[in-house]
Amino acid sequence: MHNYREKLPKITTFIFDFDGVLSDGKIWVLPDGEQMRATNVKDGYAMQYALKKGYRVAIISGGIGESMRLRYQRFEGIEIFLKVHDKVEVFHQYIKKNNLNPEEILYMGDDIPDYDLMEICGLKCCPADACTEIKEISEYISFANGGYGCVRDVIEQTLRAQNRWMEADACIW
Repeated sequence: MHNYREKLPKITTFIFDFDGVLSDGKIWVLPDGEQMRATNVKDGYAMQYALKKGYRVAIISGGIGESMRLRYQRFEGIEIFLKVHDKVEVFHQYIKKNNLNPEEILYMGDDIPDYDLMEICGLKCCPADACTEIKEISEYISFANGGYGCVRDVIEQTLRAQNRWMEADACIW
């Protein structure tokens, strides 16, 4: 792994996969067919805090389930892309729309569908339980598994590197 910490000061945008990153990858299917996932409140806190500090946060997922959107819909400014067939195409549309350079984007993925996108983003990260291929290309592997604080880990490290963590508004949700 390269020294990923050198890239943290340049990060303005966080993009996350959902299944296996924001959740532990388990899906409960309800009798009506709705798919439910569990997420981590510490990850959610870090995401809303990053948004409040002016960072961009997005989710790009091939997953389906309206509960995924409902979990984060009150996070003002977050962009959520679900049922995505080609993550690279959505990524290019997102950076063009927001006038971003790939070097300012931290992406966290955990499995093969994230591979091509990770190859082109600025800082490649993954949870501790990511698949081998993703770990091999990641510049940072979190100590936490997907759904258990890996998102909080990378956001907190980035904001600390930029002296933005625990500012006066940190205690206000």
